[in-house]
Amino acid sequence: MDNTDVEQVTLALLDAANDKDSEVQDQVRKSMLTLGKQQPDRVLAMCQDYLLKHPKLVVTHRVVILQTIELIVGCRIEEISAPRIKSIISLASDEMTRSKEVIPDWQQAAGNILVAVGNKYINDIMEEILSKFQPGVLPHFFVVQTLANLSDSNVYGMVPFLNAILGTMLPMLGMAKQDNMKWVFSSALCHFSDSILEYLANLDKAPDPTVRKDTFSGEIYAAFDILFNNWLQSREPKLRLTVGEAVGSMCHLMASDKLEEQIPRVIPAIVSLYKKNTEHYVISKSLCQVLEASVSIGSRVLETQLDGLLLALHQQVSAPVDYGDPPTVKNHNEALRCFSLLANSFPDRLVMYVLQKLENSNERSRMGSLAVLRHLINSSSSTMESKKLLILASIRQPMADHSNKVKKRVVQVISAMAHHGYLELEGGELLVRFIVQNCALHDTYQSHQRPTSDPEEVTNEALRTMCDSTLHLLTTTVGRLADVLWPKLLYYLTPSQYSNATTPLCKSLIVLGNKKKTNQEPSFKIDFTQEVNLPSPQTLMIRLLVNAAFPFNSRGHGAPSLSLLQILSINIHPNTEAVWEKEIPPLLSLLEESTAESLDKKLWDEKLLELLSKTLTAIDDDKWVCQFAAEATRYLATYNNYLEEKSFLYRCIGMTLQQCFNKEVVKKQLQEVLLAARHNDAIEREGVATGVGLCANSHLEGTLAKLDEFGKSDAFKKSPSIFNLLKERNEVEVEKVKSTLILCYGHVALNAPSEKILNRIDQDILRSISKHFNTKVLGIKVETKDLTMKLSLIQSVGLIAKAISRCVKKQGYIFSRKQELITVMLDFMKSEPSDSLRTPLRPLVLTTCANLMPLDPPLSENESFDLLKVCVNGVFSLPPDTHTPEKTKDEENLDPKQRKALYNDTLGALQKLLRSVLARDPSPDGLQSIFKHIESWLSSVHDHERERAITATSNLLAFYLGSLNVKSMVSFHNLGALLGRLSPRCSDPQPAVRAAAVNCIYTLLCIQLRYEGFSLDYKDEAVESLLSLKEALENPDHSVLYKTCSELTKVMSKRLPQQQLTTLVFMLFEGLVDSQTNCCRASSVILNTMLKNRGAGLQDLVPEMLEVLHVRLQSVTEDQVRVAVGQTVLILASQHLQTVINTLVNQPLPYDSWTSEMWMALGADPIVANQIIEMVMEKLAITAPYVDKKESMMRGGMTKVATNQPLAMTCGLKELLLNGQSQEPAVSLFPQLFSCLTVRLGASVGVMPPRNNTQKHSISLHVAGVAAEALRILLARAQLDEVMKRLDEDDAWDAMKEQNTHITGVTLLARALAKHAGPRLPAIVESLCPSLNNIYECQRITVTTFFAELLNHHVVTELMLIDVLMNNMMERISDPCCTVRMLAVRGLGNIAVGSPEKVNKYAKELLAAMSSGMEEKDDPGKLITLEAMSGLSKVLLHLDKKNVHLLVVYIFMKIKPFLESDNDDIRCASILLMGNLSKFGSGEPVFKDQIHNVLVSLLLHLVDPNTEVVKACKYAMRVCAPVVGSEQITTMFQNHLHEDKSLHYGEFINDLTKYLIQDFPGMLNFYHISVIQFFKSNWPEVRAAAAMFIGFLLGNIQQEHLSHLNMGTVSKGLVMLLQDPDPVVRAKAAEAMGHFH
Repeated sequence: MDNTDVEQVTLALLDAANDKDSEVQDQVRKSMLTLGKQQPDRVLAMCQDYLLKHPKLVVTHRVVILQTIELIVGCRIEEISAPRIKSIISLASDEMTRSKEVIPDWQQAAGNILVAVGNKYINDIMEEILSKFQPGVLPHFFVVQTLANLSDSNVYGMVPFLNAILGTMLPMLGMAKQDNMKWVFSSALCHFSDSILEYLANLDKAPDPTVRKDTFSGEIYAAFDILFNNWLQSREPKLRLTVGEAVGSMCHLMASDKLEEQIPRVIPAIVSLYKKNTEHYVISKSLCQVLEASVSIGSRVLETQLDGLLLALHQQVSAPVDYGDPPTVKNHNEALRCFSLLANSFPDRLVMYVLQKLENSNERSRMGSLAVLRHLINSSSSTMESKKLLILASIRQPMADHSNKVKKRVVQVISAMAHHGYLELEGGELLVRFIVQNCALHDTYQSHQRPTSDPEEVTNEALRTMCDSTLHLLTTTVGRLADVLWPKLLYYLTPSQYSNATTPLCKSLIVLGNKKKTNQEPSFKIDFTQEVNLPSPQTLMIRLLVNAAFPFNSRGHGAPSLSLLQILSINIHPNTEAVWEKEIPPLLSLLEESTAESLDKKLWDEKLLELLSKTLTAIDDDKWVCQFAAEATRYLATYNNYLEEKSFLYRCIGMTLQQCFNKEVVKKQLQEVLLAARHNDAIEREGVATGVGLCANSHLEGTLAKLDEFGKSDAFKKSPSIFNLLKERNEVEVEKVKSTLILCYGHVALNAPSEKILNRIDQDILRSISKHFNTKVLGIKVETKDLTMKLSLIQSVGLIAKAISRCVKKQGYIFSRKQELITVMLDFMKSEPSDSLRTPLRPLVLTTCANLMPLDPPLSENESFDLLKVCVNGVFSLPPDTHTPEKTKDEENLDPKQRKALYNDTLGALQKLLRSVLARDPSPDGLQSIFKHIESWLSSVHDHERERAITATSNLLAFYLGSLNVKSMVSFHNLGALLGRLSPRCSDPQPAVRAAAVNCIYTLLCIQLRYEGFSLDYKDEAVESLLSLKEALENPDHSVLYKTCSELTKVMSKRLPQQQLTTLVFMLFEGLVDSQTNCCRASSVILNTMLKNRGAGLQDLVPEMLEVLHVRLQSVTEDQVRVAVGQTVLILASQHLQTVINTLVNQPLPYDSWTSEMWMALGADPIVANQIIEMVMEKLAITAPYVDKKESMMRGGMTKVATNQPLAMTCGLKELLLNGQSQEPAVSLFPQLFSCLTVRLGASVGVMPPRNNTQKHSISLHVAGVAAEALRILLARAQLDEVMKRLDEDDAWDAMKEQNTHITGVTLLARALAKHAGPRLPAIVESLCPSLNNIYECQRITVTTFFAELLNHHVVTELMLIDVLMNNMMERISDPCCTVRMLAVRGLGNIAVGSPEKVNKYAKELLAAMSSGMEEKDDPGKLITLEAMSGLSKVLLHLDKKNVHLLVVYIFMKIKPFLESDNDDIRCASILLMGNLSKFGSGEPVFKDQIHNVLVSLLLHLVDPNTEVVKACKYAMRVCAPVVGSEQITTMFQNHLHEDKSLHYGEFINDLTKYLIQDFPGMLNFYHISVIQFFKSNWPEVRAAAAMFIGFLLGNIQQEHLSHLNMGTVSKGLVMLLQDPDPVVRAKAAEAMGHFH
């Protein structure tokens, strides 16, 4: 290769080295480096020349070239000639020092070259550099910098020079006046010192092992002197820092006596840097080096520096550490290293200092001290051994700190102390307490608070988790702590401030207890008399039991509490072990399977109370039990802020007192409970009452006596007394205490033994209650306004009623006060606000009334009516449970969960009341008397009101059925009315209403069966089937609801007596205008089904029914209801077909939904539908589809406007086919109807709808859309699902109805039919043929398109349609319409795909048609040409050689101009055709030449922007491969060029050029000239590919073939591409240039 070419290219690359695109710049560098690696001397010479010739080059450009030189030198240092090295050294040295100003990028790049060369030629480099480093002259900044860098990169080479360099440098230091020079000298001294230390540390590997530290001590000390005494005081922080760093490094090299002398000055000086600089890590590192050096020489003066040192280091160790900012972490660790160094020399001083610092309450200071303390405990354990007690005493102060950050550090220190034996010492238990306190922390953030952004922040959660882990670690890993922790940790279980620590405490105690129990250690048994601080066994058991009652509170303390209880069993009482081993594990299993939501709290409480009862029975020690009761009562105060827990404890106390035999103890505890209770709180009142009630089970007399005595005590007097030494008890409080008492009486009644209670109710209980309630309940209006007392009264009366009804089963009893109590209850109910539900008063009243209902005497009719009216309306009219009432002054709003629970209670209580009313009169009349209060709510507009009403009805009917006892043949006379009201609700929009409605109907029909005399266990198949309908109703889909309603009606119609039918039907008419449209639909469905099944018996009512229907139709807005009415109309059509059709056709277009429904309804009867379809086809065939009208008087053009009747018929046909029942006629007339609609579609595309008769503008209707839709529905009716699926996937329907995509759409239609409905084609083709001669061009296009596509499929040959279709296509070749001709050519080409075996039969005609197509003159957009080329491509695959042989070259010549066409499709078709011609040219030298002629074009178009062209190129090259004449290229094309595989283009072209060079050396000239022509291609991708091609050609060519290439042209072309506007092209050109070597 001519050197001038390489130089021309290198020069172009050097010019382009500063390209504005970074990727091009990178590529230019790579290429220069590649050329440089191949010919380092030559390229380096050019780089040098370039820099010399362009002294004014911009800095960035110079830098790129210098960096390139550095890279070449770095990797080819061994191959570069010595003279070149010398000239590079002088060039770099000159570049580095040319400008006296410091220009970092440029001079650094030059310096880097010297460092790169210096790795091998250190002597030459030193010679050059030292020439610029002359005694007495201040050197260039970068000379010094480069020396420093050299000492880093080549330690062994540089250290021998350092003595001399230091000798020269020392006098210069005094001359340096500029800060930057001082900085660079200091930095160099730092690097030199580090290099010397590294050299000395590795003397065994060093070239001169005689080097000693003292070789340098003198010079280093002299330098130290200047740096330390003069420069360290500089104002420039960067300089101070570097000087400080250098001083640290130099200390190790100073003579011991000098260092000792300087220590008192150096340490304060370095320490003072902290104040002036922010980069503390460097200072701490330097300080650490000074300390290391001082300690290593055993310095004596170091101790004098301690005070200042410790202060400074303490500040550093106290600075914030941010783990996201590594320097702060390194600084912290360096400071701790300094402390370690000092601790080994001055342990006492150090520990005293740190402990004194702990007393300082400043947060940062404490954190620092604690960090040091922890570090020392862990790293210097021997030094610290004697200081343990001192440290233990000192840690107390930081333990009291409020800061979480400090606490976190304290926990870390405690953890370290635990592992080093501190916790067993006296005072260790305080550390344990500290850990436990922090395990008990509550969360930092409530949901509304935002976290801060402090990186060091320690949240309560984080601290708590850390303490949990620490406690766990102490328990499990520090074995000697077992006796420190057991049993002392038990102390923390009972005080409430530690409640959040219960879980980790229990877990630790479980581990310790298990271990001791397993090892049978005597310390497992706890002597509670000795361990004074521990809670008693009774208190422990109480606490753990209450914990277990709320298992998911306090971080899930339930299971751990129970497990601990089991382990402690013998420590609580020896008799508990057996009972707990049996009872506790099942409870633990239940907890394991539950979540807070899924656990049944009521059942769980009962299980725990049962556990308590069994435990007390097993203990069998009255004294122990009495003490348990006393301690439980004393423990109540612990739960003053946890009322649910307190309430449970009251129940435990009640349960315990039941098992207490000592009556005095019982009395005393009851007195304490009543006295100490906080009566203001509802939960607590309920808890007290429950506990007292449980006690009454064993001690009825004593309990009643105590309540009576308490009622008379000072608690109820307004004057001061023992009760209120602290504050006056006011009116409110007294009423709250009374409320508690009233409730207590109710619970006593409920829990007392039934044989003792009845004769106490009037005398003791009700009398006491009414006395406390301030009123004589009988006859006098209740006066109290206090809600609490009202609620307590209601609840108590309810409990008493419950107690009575339980006892009444055993003995009769007339409760004379029943009616008065009910009246009081209803007055309470009426006084509640109707627009909100805030208090539990309503549900309590309802429950109480329900409990009173069964008691004798019964209510009168009026009393019953009032009760139901007040209760039903008072509950149903409430707003929905999601409604938030406005806040009132006095009351807090309930949260949504509480509100929902209150609503559920209220509705449940109402249902209970209704059941208890019905139970008094379970007859049809009794049912009706309740239902009339509910009826009107069933069709309310509000979902929640309907849901309440239907749920209540369902509940009531189920109860009615359950308690039904038919003695005589009574008629269930209100069945029709009930069914009529309830059945439409089966379709209600609310799923809950639907389900309840089906339940109602099922129940009603079961009741009817019983009334008809069937036995209780009789199952009627039809009625039972209703149950399966419920599942279907969960699906809100209309069709499902429709079907379900029909099924439902069939069942109803079977079971409904004839005389009740009329009532039902007229009720359903009312249902057509229900407030819910869904229910209107249901009414219509039920009506129609009913009439079909049972209508025969209603002759007299038909006129009236039709009239009602007619009136309803006007106002029914719901489509589905209209359809149902339409079905009724269908009967008319079966009698008067022509009239109905004529009427419908003349309805205004577009049809309104009512007319559409009518049409659709007509499809329901196959016979009627068949007649209509035939009539419509006949009309469409003979009526003009459109007329041409002028667009306007002003504009000339014509518009096609649809004619009215065919359009209306198409619309009607479309609606009719929508009816699934039209399938049978649609299938039997399918070929004719399909052809008719396809042709109709062709004639509708681009046609405007007709004008409206009344208004002058066009009606809004898509004419072709109607036909397409009708065709679509027809295919669905014919069940051509695969066809439909394919068409929908391809969006064919949208394509068919628009003018510009119609042909595509019809093609897709034909394709789908050919693939999935072949057998139907002969009849369709036969029906379509006549339309090919139609006068309407649009219809000819549609049918030609359809036929052309059919030829694509072999099925037409199988069905013997090929000749018919081919003849039709041949005729259309000369059609006057250009589009029809194009489609005909397409059809002829398609035969090659569909029926290749027929191609040779029609060879002559096909070739003639295609050739003339390629030369078509009247061909706008070259569409016919394109079809002809594509068609010929396909046909060639199957033609015999003899038929084509003579035409090959002729066709080839015709194609060639199209290869570079701008039209992607033509480019693609011509390439494919060329590929397909190849098999006819094999063995023809002429053809081989033609292939080589176009090969370059094909190769470059492999990166064509159009993917289809790329695929075509791959195909053409693969099939032409055998003709190319090279086995290797053939194999390569066939292996790599697959349409679906990606191609690594670079590798491919690289390999290809190798084979071209090898197999066609003579053609290289032709090839590279061809490629260069593409440098000017329109496509940047192709230009870039051409550059690559040339690059690889150059990269792979051998010297002997170089003569074939015109290198001048190549380099000129590439240089031109290096200035291409497209950066990708520039980058590829640069890459290609890398191959010029």
